[in-house]
Amino acid sequence: MILVSGSLAFDTVMRFEGRFADHLLADRLATLSVAFEVGMLRRDFGGCAGNICYSLALLGERAAPWGTVGGDFDSYRAWFGQQGIPEDGLHRVEGLTAQAYIMTDSDNNQITAFHPGAMTRSAEAPFPNGLEGRVRLGIVAPDSRDGMRAHAQAFQKRRIPYLLDPGQALGILETGDFEALLKGAGVLALNAYEAALVRERFGYDTARLANQVQALVVTHGREGSHITVGDRILNIPAVPPEAELDPTGCGDAYRAGLVWGWIRGCDWAVSGRIASLLGSFKIAHPGTQNHRFTPPAFWARYAEVFGEPPPGSLPQPRPSSPSPPR
Repeated sequence: MILVSGSLAFDTVMRFEGRFADHLLADRLATLSVAFEVGMLRRDFGGCAGNICYSLALLGERAAPWGTVGGDFDSYRAWFGQQGIPEDGLHRVEGLTAQAYIMTDSDNNQITAFHPGAMTRSAEAPFPNGLEGRVRLGIVAPDSRDGMRAHAQAFQKRRIPYLLDPGQALGILETGDFEALLKGAGVLALNAYEAALVRERFGYDTARLANQVQALVVTHGREGSHITVGDRILNIPAVPPEAELDPTGCGDAYRAGLVWGWIRGCDWAVSGRIASLLGSFKIAHPGTQNHRFTPPAFWARYAEVFGEPPPGSLPQPRPSSPSPPR
C-alpha cells in the first residue's frame, strides 16, 4: 500500500486560447486590471493526493489519499469508490473542500487561484488506523504547512520511506520546514523552477540536495527530466503526447510513475521512463483525472516508445529505508 499525503480539491479548469503575455503591460503591473475570455471550462476532481492515487490506480497499484475534506466531498468520494481508491486516509471536517481555479494559455502558462478550505486542517488527519503496518511507501505532496510536517513526522516515526514533492507549497515553507521534510525523504521531486527556488530561498543547490536523498528528480517539461542518484545523472526523455490539451496534473502523473517503479525496486532510469510516459498520457486529456488506459495498453506503449520490454512483471520488494545524509 502507498499512502499519499497531500491536497484534495475540486478543480475548475479553464483554457485561454491566447497568450497571457500579449495582454499584460510590463510597466502597468502595479495597477493590473485584466480579464481573459476562456473557451473551455470544466470542473474536475483534483488535488495532488487525489491525482497521484488516480494514476497509480490505472497502473493497478493500491494507493490511499491522506488528508482533510469538507462537507461537499460526497461526489469526489463516490468517484474514488468507482476507481477502487481506498478511503482510509480521508478525514472530514466542517466547511468546504479545497478549491482550485486554473487558467492555461496557448503557451501552457498557468494562473491559479486556490482556496485551501478544509486543507488548512490537514494536520488533524491522523495516520489511518486501518493501514498501520501495511504502508510500504509514502508521499508528502503539497498541503498545508502544518499538515506536511505532521505527516512527514508520522512517516519518519514508522520508518516508512517517502517521496517529498513540496511543489507549490514551497511558498509557505521556511528553511526549517523544508529541512524537517527533507530529513526523512528517500526521494525529492522538483520541477526546474522549484529547484531554483529551493536554491535561492533555502541555500540548497543540486549537489547538496542530491547528497540528502537516494534520488533527486528535476523535471524540465518538454526537455524531459534529470534523476541524480549518487554520482550518476540520468537523462530521462520526454515522451511526445498524442496531443497537448492540458498540462494540469502532469507533475502528479509523473510522480505516480516514479513511486510505481520505486516500490518495485526498478532502476531509476526505468522509473523515470514510466513517469515520463504517464505524464504524456495525462497531457493529452483535459483535467487531472480524465486520462484512461489499461495496464496492457500502457506497457505496450512503453515498449513501443523506449524499445525495451516493460518492467510490469517485476516483484514488489519492500523499498529500502532512506539513505542517511552523506
